[in-house]
Amino acid sequence: MNKIMKNTLILTVITLVAGLLLGFVHDITLEPIAKQEALAKAQAYAAVFPEANTFNTIEDTSDAAAYLAENGFTVQEINEIAEACDASGNVVGHVFNVTTPEGYGGDIQLTVGVQNDKTMLGISFLTLKETAGLGMNADTDAFKSQFAGIQADEIVVTKTGKSADNEIDAISSATITSKAVTGAVNAALCLAGFYAQ
Repeated sequence: MNKIMKNTLILTVITLVAGLLLGFVHDITLEPIAKQEALAKAQAYAAVFPEANTFNTIEDTSDAAAYLAENGFTVQEINEIAEACDASGNVVGHVFNVTTPEGYGGDIQLTVGVQNDKTMLGISFLTLKETAGLGMNADTDAFKSQFAGIQADEIVVTKTGKSADNEIDAISSATITSKAVTGAVNAALCLAGFYAQ
């Protein structure tokens, strides 16, 4: 009985010390991780809207979220919306930070830059965990560049070759990823319409 108590006490002390050390390490790494995430987001915003001088986050997006749901975008989540402003402070478009759970490997988080006239400037990924050599090809210039310059209410994925201005070619053997990304982009285009009203 004495040996059981001794072992229990030792395990309790080890667990307590390990928990305290983990908490300490978490506190130390929390700020650098947050800074790195903010830097990645700022770089993604600049990549998808290079003409903007500043990005002003829109604090209340509840009406936009309701509008998105009313238009059938129920699985895509808008994480953040920012006004893209020129040097004079005029709003020239928006950047939408969107997450979709429809990726083959799980959540895909991306930013989409859209001008006021609903012309898309580009997309940039913040989170992409798709299959290497297949779905990860979404993060190549060959795929991402297809979105730049499109002015449409909806983008369609095609496997037979682009034949219309609002179409993009699917990634070979990664149609699920292609459709997930396009769904998130279409959610952003829907919101661009909301802010253009």
